[in-house]
Amino acid sequence: MDDPRPLLEIREVSKHFGGVYALNEATLAVHYGEIHALIGPNGAGKTTLIHTLSGTLRPDRGRVYFSGSEVTKLAMHERVALGLARSYQITNIFPRLTVLDNVALGVQARTRDWGSSFRFWRPFSADRGIVEEARALLERVALGALAARCAGNLAHGEQRALEVALALATRPRLLLLDEPMAGTGPEESERMVELIAQLAREVTILLVEHDMDAVFRLADRISVLVGGSVVATGLPEAIRADPAVCRAYLGDSTETPP
Repeated sequence: MDDPRPLLEIREVSKHFGGVYALNEATLAVHYGEIHALIGPNGAGKTTLIHTLSGTLRPDRGRVYFSGSEVTKLAMHERVALGLARSYQITNIFPRLTVLDNVALGVQARTRDWGSSFRFWRPFSADRGIVEEARALLERVALGALAARCAGNLAHGEQRALEVALALATRPRLLLLDEPMAGTGPEESERMVELIAQLAREVTILLVEHDMDAVFRLADRISVLVGGSVVATGLPEAIRADPAVCRAYLGDSTETPP
């Protein structure tokens, strides 16, 4: 896109819990059409930042902008309506429903106004459009053959893919992915990498991930969060060679991150 403004921007955002600052004047910009990876050691504040961006938490200081408008005080569902969706570090699905019904719920919540969106338990067969869209989303995340399976019986990697389908049901412009490879095996991780690469053709992605191999394969740009502050942002090659990044991950070692 030609819009010179970032799609998502945070300016000097701070969030503290008691005397501990989880975020400390963090500043970050995500541009249209990119996969922007956010990395950092455990406890750096990555998940707190995702909560702040999605509207789960409100910052103590600083501002959040989406598509040029300030959204700092908007609730999570208001940000979703603007096109900002997220997946969770811990899988967040309806385990007793079928895979298809999980996604159909997401589609239904988007297509109905908030006054009527809680009429979830009507048969989805009564609305062919919802079912067809849900099936198409499952095909996008390679779960089409598992539509009738109980979601709680999916393998862990399949549940992560289902969660991505739920986020896609909101038709996001920006997708926040919080450690989508967490708890997955090598084959599941590879499938998730392929899925994220495919999705990036259609939606901007902010990826929080510990799997450095996946990060350096996928990211157009990388930001490093340490102690609640963004200490570096740049192209993958520059971040790999940045001494501050090496210190954050490897103490005083001069080696580059994996």
